[in-house]
Amino acid sequence: MKQQLLLTAVGKDRIGIVDDLSKEILDRSCNIEESRMSLLGGDFAILVLISGPEERLKKLIEDKNLLEDRLQLSLQMRYTSGSQQTSRALPYILESSSLDTPGIVHGVSKLLRKYGINITDLETNTESAPMTGAPLFIIKAQLLIPADVSIMLLKKELEELEMNYNLDLRLSPAV
Repeated sequence: MKQQLLLTAVGKDRIGIVDDLSKEILDRSCNIEESRMSLLGGDFAILVLISGPEERLKKLIEDKNLLEDRLQLSLQMRYTSGSQQTSRALPYILESSSLDTPGIVHGVSKLLRKYGINITDLETNTESAPMTGAPLFIIKAQLLIPADVSIMLLKKELEELEMNYNLDLRLSPAV
């Protein structure tokens, strides 16, 4: 029976990390179903959903220390199950660009939590503004908004958040 394993890995960035890790997974007859990988500071962070027969995933877990030494990564692994997303939720995208101010992620996530909104994907980045070079904070989030949430009321509270943090928030249905 096919099972799923969630693997997280973090280590000093180097060329070939993805190749080396994906080979180790393939060598154990497992499959990468989903992944998120990113260079953060001087480290490379990996989040991978792996599937395969239970005995193959068990072998991957048993080889954790060997893999950490071989790959020079800190690994964590655990079994997981399929997503339990509600079918009565509507997919939306929330985007923002603003001057970088401490507390933006907390302010946005606190408001979303208040409405029972599930963040299914969140990416933030800091870049330089084109003309001034000032640090800009960029947010892109995929959301599942419960069908009974008033989008008008949510947008009104997002506007208040925009004023508090000088944000430019855009909420739109996912296509």
